[in-house]
Amino acid sequence: QVELVESGGGLVQAGGSLRLSCAGSGRTFSRYYMGWFRQAPGKEREFVAAHSWSGSVTWYADSVKGRFTISRDNAKNTVYLQMNSLKPEDTAVYYCAARSSIVGLTTPRGYDYWGQGTQVTVSS
Repeated sequence: QVELVESGGGLVQAGGSLRLSCAGSGRTFSRYYMGWFRQAPGKEREFVAAHSWSGSVTWYADSVKGRFTISRDNAKNTVYLQMNSLKPEDTAVYYCAARSSIVGLTTPRGYDYWGQGTQVTVSS
């Protein structure tokens, strides 16, 4: 069992930065692939970034590539999402999630655990 709690969301002007954190509980946290997703009002939940459970392999949506960076610290059971050069279209609720399989990493289906989400609002 893994519990995930996100933090770090807020209101920021376009061009600004935010760092989201996702704290996980459970001794098996380090064995999960970790992903960040986001969901804007009236839209489906979409993939943002993911990180391998070991090493430093990462995946990004094209819309955030070069602006967002995912990282993790297994000693702290925490995964981060550094978001730079934020745009109004980045406004959404951001969720972290954990899964045991690499198959279908960029789709919400198949993630075993989800956090409650944190709101990110980017003003123009």
